[in-house]
Amino acid sequence: MSDESVINGEAWREFCAELSTLGELILAPGNPSAPLDRAEGYRYLTRLLRLGLEQHIEARDPAFPFFYQLSHTTGKIGADNPDNVYWNARISGAFDYRLTVKRGTMAYLSIVANAFRYHEDGTNKATGTLIDADIEWDSDGVAEIIASTTPQPKNWLRLEPDASMIIIRQSYLDRSREKPGEFRIERIGGPATPPPLTASDLGAGLKETTAFVRGIVSTFIEWSQLFRETPNVFPAIDQAMFQNGGGASDIYYAHAYWSILPDEAWVIKVKPPECYYWNFQIDNWWMESLDYRFLNVTINQNTARLEPDGSLLIIVAAEDPGVGNWLDTAGHGEGTALLRWAGANDHPLPAATIVKLKDLRV
Repeated sequence: MSDESVINGEAWREFCAELSTLGELILAPGNPSAPLDRAEGYRYLTRLLRLGLEQHIEARDPAFPFFYQLSHTTGKIGADNPDNVYWNARISGAFDYRLTVKRGTMAYLSIVANAFRYHEDGTNKATGTLIDADIEWDSDGVAEIIASTTPQPKNWLRLEPDASMIIIRQSYLDRSREKPGEFRIERIGGPATPPPLTASDLGAGLKETTAFVRGIVSTFIEWSQLFRETPNVFPAIDQAMFQNGGGASDIYYAHAYWSILPDEAWVIKVKPPECYYWNFQIDNWWMESLDYRFLNVTINQNTARLEPDGSLLIIVAAEDPGVGNWLDTAGHGEGTALLRWAGANDHPLPAATIVKLKDLRV
């Protein structure tokens, strides 16, 4: 975008006009029209706008990267994990970076380099991955990691030429006891200070922000529509779809769509495999986790109660029937759900049925 279009206000007017057209995504045929779903959809746009502005304007210079949160309690993308603390840094495969990582005590850690293309083709494919066990730590639980296209002797995060983002995932088992890690990133061999903001950079950032919002909303509406083709069950879906969307390579993602009446329950049964982390969550149509700060909408291997035979029984319903592990639909009649198996060799898909809530009550 030219400097002149920013200086004369044209770029800003185009940005505002594009924001208006983004609202049509919420009204698209096939999307739910219930007042709660519709209101959450428009709130979703405001949340993504905040995240997009952070990424494409504040963090746009890959020569001066820093870690920011692209997903958190009030900004959510693609079935964000309620157990996770996510950190993102915008990078370029043309540069080398040094990450200084202090491990913390959270149960799970992964560091992934991605080619972030939600604003182009709806993908966010990994170009290199380090899991906790891949990293060589010192006696204080600190590691230095080099992210580059050139192989390194240890603690190397592989970048491809089109790598544009580093994503750090940390997963809690118990928020009351575990402590997140600490992370720093710097470009190796770069200048000491950034140049002043240019009009063209701001104009490009505005265009990328609205493309970011459109790409994410469109991608995950397509996912929800796909899941809705097999309601209230867990279909076997090619994991490449989720890896292309930014999923971690060591996690198996079992997505589903649920639709129940107020007097019904979605009953889910599965025997968890051996793995270093698992969780289950229910999400809204827009694939945002429900408000786990206040609602009982997610469980993991630490918080779940297993049956005597080691199986997991989950009850998704408007009310607690007093059996199994109840998750609250929080006023929704439909939505999406996600089960993650991290580090498992076996990936069982749950059995799921719809029953009357009264038939479960004890």
